[in-house]
Amino acid sequence: MKRFLALTTLLALLALPGTSLAKAGLPDFTDLAERAGKAVVNISTTKNVASKGSQIQELFKNAPKNHPLRDFFEQFERQFGQQDTQPRKLSSLGSGFIISTDGYIVTNNHVVAEADEIKVKLLGRDKPYDAKIIGRDAETDLALLKIEAGGGLPVLEFGNSDSTRVGEWVLAIGNPFGLGHTVTAGIVSAKGRHIGAGPFDSFLQTDASINPGNSGGPLIDMDGKVVGINTAIVPNGQGIGFATPATMADKIIQQLKTGQKIMRGWLGITMQELDENTARAVGLKDTKGVLVAHVIPGDPADKGGLKIGDVIMKVNGQSVDGSSALLARIASLRPGEKIQLGVWRQNRMLDLSITLGERKPNFVAEQQDKGSKSKASAILLGLSIRPVEGGEEAQSLGLQKPQGLLIMEIQQGTSAAQIDILPGDVIIEANQQAVNTVDQLKSLVADSKQKGLVMLLLKRQGRNLLRAIPLDKK
Repeated sequence: MKRFLALTTLLALLALPGTSLAKAGLPDFTDLAERAGKAVVNISTTKNVASKGSQIQELFKNAPKNHPLRDFFEQFERQFGQQDTQPRKLSSLGSGFIISTDGYIVTNNHVVAEADEIKVKLLGRDKPYDAKIIGRDAETDLALLKIEAGGGLPVLEFGNSDSTRVGEWVLAIGNPFGLGHTVTAGIVSAKGRHIGAGPFDSFLQTDASINPGNSGGPLIDMDGKVVGINTAIVPNGQGIGFATPATMADKIIQQLKTGQKIMRGWLGITMQELDENTARAVGLKDTKGVLVAHVIPGDPADKGGLKIGDVIMKVNGQSVDGSSALLARIASLRPGEKIQLGVWRQNRMLDLSITLGERKPNFVAEQQDKGSKSKASAILLGLSIRPVEGGEEAQSLGLQKPQGLLIMEIQQGTSAAQIDILPGDVIIEANQQAVNTVDQLKSLVADSKQKGLVMLLLKRQGRNLLRAIPLDKK
């Protein structure tokens, strides 16, 4: 209703004699759309897919002589005739924009990733051009194409998306539903959106209409600069679209253009967000920063002195608010580059110098946790615990050696029962100090009464977890 009233008011205002968009205090996109639209292209792709009949025919024809499958196929073919085995062609549409006068084009990786043929159509030209892929980066969903269409092509330049503010007007131009060079306008609705699209997603959100076919097209500011590459939508949402920030995209595209391998910095840690309890447990007043849950032995963080339980507050003097921001910041740097980390450890700030390694896209750490059925020997913090026994049990719990306290049960109604702690977890440290006996843990809990919290380092399924437990008041 509010939107309808606003639109009605606007139409009534524009109906007044001599009234225009500019006079009404609204932006006029006509010149921008005409100027920027010349550099926006429509991309169509074709993929050859073997027909089901072809696949079945190959299966039967390759069967051994006198095999029942081969006999069946030959009889089937004699009775019903030759089946259609021609490969099928699957087509899809997307968008892109020209960044150089000699025909380099930016789009999304998912637009062209599996294409056997790519055609690019320019505004005002009837003939589509064949395009070749210069480079792709699946982790940021970016691709760079090249066409041979002569020189002097219109171009768009990347802007600084870091300085783009929520509420700014933006223009999206693309090929939604195959409707070439469609222009939509809106504002930047939010920044730094994480939608699970990839390890480095930190999208600009916009209410400028983005639909299937817009992928790879530009999101343009009022200065005519590209501040984002339209990438994703919410299928059931209206007025919600996402664009890859230009500042990130520009760095990747330049590497692709010069033929460089995409290399990203790597620390060698697993991270955890700070919550209020964990922040209090490490002596911080707010939840800014990233908690180090695990340091991979021999990796850059380990060599640089980073420890489990540290809180990374800054990278090269710039504040870090969360794990996604830290991951993106480190990944934007080159392997071999030396960085300065501002780290909070045991109630004081430290500066660590770390030389980054190279991130491997498919790095996964996997270990098993088989648990244990032994009886507990003590109850503390609402947890039934006992020391880990022997090498076989340690190995079954994913430990390199017998250490820590095995959690057998969690008592209902206690603070521990309200936190993500499970039977089979192993307490390795409390307040960043190793614990191998119940008495050691008791002593550390007693020392934490004034703070009102104790922070535990747990081992679960080969992973480190940090959990802050409020101390029950008695």
